[in-house]
Amino acid sequence: MGRYVARRLLQMIPVFIGTTLIIFLMVHILPGDPIRAMWGDKAADPAQVASLRHEFGLDQPLWKQYVDYMVDLFHGDFGQTFGGREVIDEMSEAFPVTLRLTAVAMLIEIVVGVGLGAWAGLRAGKAADTGVLIFTLIVISIPVFVLGYIARFFLADQLGWVAPNVQDSTDITQLFLPAFVLAMLSMAYVARLTRTTFAENLRADYMRTAMAKGLPRRRIVGVHLLRNSLIPVVTFLGTDVGGFIGGAVVTEGIFNVQGVGNLLYKALQQREGSTIVGVVTVFVLVILVINLLVDLLYAVLDPRIRYA
Repeated sequence: MGRYVARRLLQMIPVFIGTTLIIFLMVHILPGDPIRAMWGDKAADPAQVASLRHEFGLDQPLWKQYVDYMVDLFHGDFGQTFGGREVIDEMSEAFPVTLRLTAVAMLIEIVVGVGLGAWAGLRAGKAADTGVLIFTLIVISIPVFVLGYIARFFLADQLGWVAPNVQDSTDITQLFLPAFVLAMLSMAYVARLTRTTFAENLRADYMRTAMAKGLPRRRIVGVHLLRNSLIPVVTFLGTDVGGFIGGAVVTEGIFNVQGVGNLLYKALQQREGSTIVGVVTVFVLVILVINLLVDLLYAVLDPRIRYA
């Protein structure tokens, strides 16, 4: 196990460098000059433009900008915004909000998705199974931004159950509606995946053996069936972190959540290259670590899996 973890950590290095390089190049080759954009429609002073470009290192060759960025990154320096604030300070304010939003959304996805899928899988071919399949298909067919506006219109504007916008992003109770919207699409996929694996494993030989031994149904379903059926679900949950991050950009914009998605959206509007690259860099690190944890979790769910 230790050798496997060490090998995976070493594999993360080229993946991390390659990903950050691609993002860095994409941000810095976008058309337009972000320094001149600070003046808007007004005429910019060439001397001030040149001074700011030198201050932020934008007058250097692109390869040197990337090398300097990576060197600063390993020293914990994510650079500065055009407004003079440290990018790490901006992210330290926004990331806890997005982490809370993601945690609530992940909880909804797991509890509701696995619960619905297990309920439908144990009743494969019956009316309950058909109802779950139709419901999840409808959810999958609706884009996140449309679902967000529908949920806000009915639950906030019409019924008044919740506030239409988040007033305090540090209050986790105000994040339930945006978290619900963020989780809906993934919840539908988890429900369908769980339903399929439950229905397939119900016909497996080990299930017949467990039933033949006279084990209680609760133990058969809760231990044997659930653990084996959750392996593909755990894989999906691990890869779905990236989807949550992407969906947070839309969801936080709809409900005015002051998280990383909102920070990234504003940075894209203002062409804040340091902020964009810094946020995406942290996203890459989080996804790499979560994928490693998911792989290690396989051995917990299925003792037959061993890593050399």
